[in-house]
Amino acid sequence: MSATVFFQEADFITAAYIVAFGMFITGLAKLTSPTTAVQGNKIAALGMLVAVVATLLNPDLDGADFALIAIGLIIGTIVGVPSARNVKMTAMPQMVALFNGVGGGAVALIAWAEFRQPFELSDELDVGIPLVFAAIIGSISFWGSNIAFGKLQGLISGSPVKIPAGLFVNIALLAIAIGAGVAILLGSESEGLFVLILVAAAILGNLAVLPIGGADMPVVISTLNAFTGLSAAAAGIALDNYALIVAGMIVGASGTILTDQMAKAMNRSIGSVLLGGFGGEAPAIEGGGTENGGTVRSTSAADVAILLAYARQVVVVPGYGMAVAQAQHAVREMSKALEKKGIEVKYAIHPVAGRMPGHMNVLLAEADVPYDQLKEMDDINPEFGRTDVSLVIGANDVTNPDARLKADSPIYGMPILNVDESKQVIVLKRSMASGFAGIENPLFYGEKTQMLFGDAKSSVAEITSELGAL
Repeated sequence: MSATVFFQEADFITAAYIVAFGMFITGLAKLTSPTTAVQGNKIAALGMLVAVVATLLNPDLDGADFALIAIGLIIGTIVGVPSARNVKMTAMPQMVALFNGVGGGAVALIAWAEFRQPFELSDELDVGIPLVFAAIIGSISFWGSNIAFGKLQGLISGSPVKIPAGLFVNIALLAIAIGAGVAILLGSESEGLFVLILVAAAILGNLAVLPIGGADMPVVISTLNAFTGLSAAAAGIALDNYALIVAGMIVGASGTILTDQMAKAMNRSIGSVLLGGFGGEAPAIEGGGTENGGTVRSTSAADVAILLAYARQVVVVPGYGMAVAQAQHAVREMSKALEKKGIEVKYAIHPVAGRMPGHMNVLLAEADVPYDQLKEMDDINPEFGRTDVSLVIGANDVTNPDARLKADSPIYGMPILNVDESKQVIVLKRSMASGFAGIENPLFYGEKTQMLFGDAKSSVAEITSELGAL
């Protein structure tokens, strides 16, 4: 092939797509480490820019309303950039859910728009089948992500919302969507049938996520992320767009792997999560007691500082409470104060701590915590036996020893951080409220445990101040 032929318009666009998804893969690979994550994000974003420009150069777009495309790009930029810059770290999980939903919704709308083009889907099944698939999965992802956003934002109860005969209703809705799709593929030109696909899938997306409790949100987010990726890949097949196919498959595959890892981290099957999880915010326990008759022992920042000052190894166990209090920077300053005294500090990271996969890693990376201090669950659990003090900051369910010891507990068998094996445990909490699983944590009543009540950021700052005075 001569250079002149190679640089024909179509070949140039294909080459640009190859460059784009090469940058997607490179960016994703760099996201595996906090030290290269920012660079990876920029590379992937540049790859998306290349893909968009290549698409706009496509000769098939002759006659397209480029003014309308420009308006869309401007509106998206105006909404997206400030939202991403101004979002609080505590709201990052719901932002991820919302942005993921927008992707699924965009795919569903693209499928609808493509259906309205003047050609017979029944004569082009290689286009029709992925188009129907994209419409169903994209619509489910959009509406399911909206429900996940509502639960995380507190607009909808984090507790499971049970739907009467919910499983059968969901199966019926899926059957309706598939049936309407088959009718279209067999030759029906009714736009009403395509709208029926979108509506049935939309209701299914809502009803599928409503019964899932807050404790399962990390799994839900990664599952919906995989759905969006698969729907985008299907749309790419229908549109013969290589960049969309590859990008969608990358997102779909990574989301599927992450879903599997999250489910294993909770020792639950993906099916049990999607068929209705457990959990939800529970009220504070009255009187400070426990069903087993235990007693809470409270402490002060000054006493905690003394305990930490005489430790050789301290393990910080972050949870959603740290995110809510935005205490990650205060925690980092406390760690520096301890390190100046020759005390070894490590961070115990549970895979499902927080409200999205990797939530604690993101928070601590923002506070410039050295990556080598972040220890995954399997690496840190053998360390608790020789840990002088474990400092639990807003982590509830991932430190609950009932997961190991109580066979009738809802979380029995779930891998946890073995904080109770430490010599001393300090728990920072606002109150005795349960976590998102909605169950009591006997760690809080243990003989080696003391509770420091109050805002985590203020409490940690006070501990750091007391350490400076010692």
